[in-house]
Amino acid sequence: MSSIVALSPAILNHVAKPARYTGNEWNSVVKDPAAVIVNFALAMPDVYEVGMSNLGLKILYQILNNRSDTAAERVYAPWVDMEREMRVGGIPLFTLESRRPVADFDVVGFSLQYELSYTNVLNMLDLAGIPVLARERNERQPLVACGGPCVFNPEPMADFTDFFVLGEGEEVIKETVEVIAAWKKRGKPGGKEGVLKDLARLNGIYIPAFYDVSYHSDGRVSMVKPLSPEVKPVISKRVVRDMDAVDFATKPIVPYIEIVHNRIMLELFRGCTRGCRFCQAGTIYRPVRERKMETLLAHAQELVDNTGYNEISLVSLSSADYSCLSDLIHSLIDRFKDQGVSISLPSLRIDSFSIELAKQVQQVRKSGLTFAPEAGTQRMRNVINKGVTHEDLLTAVGAAFCAGWSSVKLYFMIGLPTETDEDVSGIANLAQEVMNLYKEIKGRRGAKVTISVSSFVPKPHTPFQWFGQNPVEEIERKQRLLRSLIKDRNITLNWHDARTSFLEGVFSRGDRRLGRVLYQAWQNGARFDGWSEHFKFDVWMEAFVATGIDPAFYANRERQFDEILPWDHLSSGVDKSFLVREYGQALSESVTKDCRRDLCADCGVCPGLGVDPVDWGCR
Repeated sequence: MSSIVALSPAILNHVAKPARYTGNEWNSVVKDPAAVIVNFALAMPDVYEVGMSNLGLKILYQILNNRSDTAAERVYAPWVDMEREMRVGGIPLFTLESRRPVADFDVVGFSLQYELSYTNVLNMLDLAGIPVLARERNERQPLVACGGPCVFNPEPMADFTDFFVLGEGEEVIKETVEVIAAWKKRGKPGGKEGVLKDLARLNGIYIPAFYDVSYHSDGRVSMVKPLSPEVKPVISKRVVRDMDAVDFATKPIVPYIEIVHNRIMLELFRGCTRGCRFCQAGTIYRPVRERKMETLLAHAQELVDNTGYNEISLVSLSSADYSCLSDLIHSLIDRFKDQGVSISLPSLRIDSFSIELAKQVQQVRKSGLTFAPEAGTQRMRNVINKGVTHEDLLTAVGAAFCAGWSSVKLYFMIGLPTETDEDVSGIANLAQEVMNLYKEIKGRRGAKVTISVSSFVPKPHTPFQWFGQNPVEEIERKQRLLRSLIKDRNITLNWHDARTSFLEGVFSRGDRRLGRVLYQAWQNGARFDGWSEHFKFDVWMEAFVATGIDPAFYANRERQFDEILPWDHLSSGVDKSFLVREYGQALSESVTKDCRRDLCADCGVCPGLGVDPVDWGCR
């Protein structure tokens, strides 16, 4: 029987938000570890409030615990105060459900949502007493797995991870458990390598130890070679063909403290074909697959009954693109209005139809509206294939002002391919136009416009994966330029730290050699790098120097189309030739239409993966 970690009240009294570590929340599942075959720790390398808001982990938690042979428990990164208490007291990292040491589990599965969470993975393994390097672990320690969007280039984490799960997890997680259960029943033949060979036969599973990477003298990748004939030369992502046929998180855990998304999350569909050239999610989650409205209404009813939440958030990459959205919203409002349950749309298209929807879902209180023009000029929006015009934005904002809104948030990026200072200035000009439009419509001042400006990071499997990221100094110059152009006190400008975006760019397009940097930085105190109060840029730069690796080689270097990229052996299903073609379209400022209701753009994902788009076409 596994030991239980003792957690004294004295320790909890010394840390912020002790409910992060106590468990026992509503809908959590506690099983006898001796009564199951596979014990699975689902891990998020971030603080409890962030991890508890991740929909993917909620879904996997329910799928795994619905199995009689499996127990799934949760573990999140302890905040710095709790880590200090744990290290002083010799307390190993433990799960919330049974408070067992993570080292006692068969699998520890991390969800990698953000490159700046990688040091937290290493820190959590170390806190658990699990060897950080994969080569130092054997069959007596847990298998360490990683999934999530970052594993579409997992190479910087290859030294630390036993296997990666590429793509959607609802089906492959069951197959993974079955392989591990069978291996355990047989007495773990072949040790750790034996089970990894079994897992490698599954579609969507990538075992980095089974591949050798070689490099040219100039540092570029020359070859990624499987080490045995039975290993697949290319790993293709897993994709769920029928979203109505898989389990959804209809009984999620309800926390005792406020979390980032403290509401029902109702996923309408997967995928997006709008084709924004900067957007990795728009590539890796193709094709669009909608859920039936009847399925969504049934899920919503279960979620309200099982949680008591009074808000349903309709989530997807572009929720307003759900073909049955208007009918769905009417049905949800009619069904739940007497229970005081509201409906929210986290993302809106820039069109008048979205304003009508916003009026429906915000009948009680009008909060601010958020739009994402992404760029300040039409030329730049054509480059990134945003698919909206200047007129679209002003029409949508004008409709919002007429309907009673006075607060608007606008999201932009700087550092995009071909960007000029005129494009940066266009952001300030557009914000002022929105301010002036309010006065024109209302006859008085009173609007509030918030501009949030992030720094562009080129991502694998996108048309911009070859683009050399703007250096930190150039991004900071553009930020200063933009600040100097904001004259109206009712326009608020927020921007991201250019140094964190630079580091994200390094690991986004990096290779296995970055594992040395990651390990060095973690040993020197890097953790919670995505949190500004804990980001230690100097520690990272010292780690690059100590390992002899130039970060600009990864972030700022323009890649050639014929270059072997570190992730070329991992397929999102989208043809590389399509991405090259789209990069050319960007440089010529040409727009590619949304293939969902227009001509096929020939990206290759549907025939390549054998998956058809699912669009119920309610409009």
